[in-house]
Amino acid sequence: MKGIAITLAVTALVLGGAAALGTLAHARWGMCPFGWSGWPTSGNLTPAEVPVAVGRYLAYYDDPNLIVGEIMEFTNHFYVEVREVDTGRGAMELLVTRDGTVRPEPGPNMMWNTRYGHMGMMGYRGEPAAGTPLTPAEARATAQRYLDRFSPGLVAAEVEAFYGYYTIHTVWDGAVVGMLSVHGPTGEVWPHTWHGTFLGMSEPEANHAG
Repeated sequence: MKGIAITLAVTALVLGGAAALGTLAHARWGMCPFGWSGWPTSGNLTPAEVPVAVGRYLAYYDDPNLIVGEIMEFTNHFYVEVREVDTGRGAMELLVTRDGTVRPEPGPNMMWNTRYGHMGMMGYRGEPAAGTPLTPAEARATAQRYLDRFSPGLVAAEVEAFYGYYTIHTVWDGAVVGMLSVHGPTGEVWPHTWHGTFLGMSEPEANHAG
C-alpha cells in the first residue's frame, strides 16, 4: 500500500508539473487558445461590447503590450485586429461570434504568423532570419495583381503589417468589402473567404487617447 501511495503521489506531482509547464508555455510563447467564451450567449453581441470580450480573451496572455485595434463587423462575425502597443504593429487576428466566443482567425494568422501563430507556438519569436522580403508597397502590388486576375474591379487598399505577412483591405467602388493576406517571404496570397458581407468598421476610443 505504501508503494502504491508513493506512486500516486509521484504521478500527481508529474501531472501537476506538466500543467504548470503548460501554463508557463502559454504565457511565455503566446500559444493561442482555440476558443474562449465568457459572454452571455444571447447571440446579440454589439460592436461596443466586442473590445470587452476580446479584452477578456487577451487576459489569457497576461501581456499588457497587446491591445484591441481595428474592429470590422461582417454578417458572419466580428473581425478584430490585435496590436502591439510598443511597435504599433499587428500582433494577431481574431474572430468574435455573436454569442461572444473569441478564437484565432484561421489561415494566415495561424499559419504565417511567426510570433503569435503556429510558428510562434513552435518557438519562433519574431521574423524569420531573412526578414520579410516584401515591403508594404510590394505586398499591395502583389495583392492587386491577384485581384486583377481573379476579382477584376476590386482594389487593394490599406496594408497592415503582421509578423511574417500583411493583411490588406479590399475595396469596391471606394467602399471596403473584405480583405486578403500576402505572405512576406513568398508573396503567396490568401483571400479571407469566411467573413460574409462587410457591415462596418470601428476602433476603440481608448486607443486614440493622448
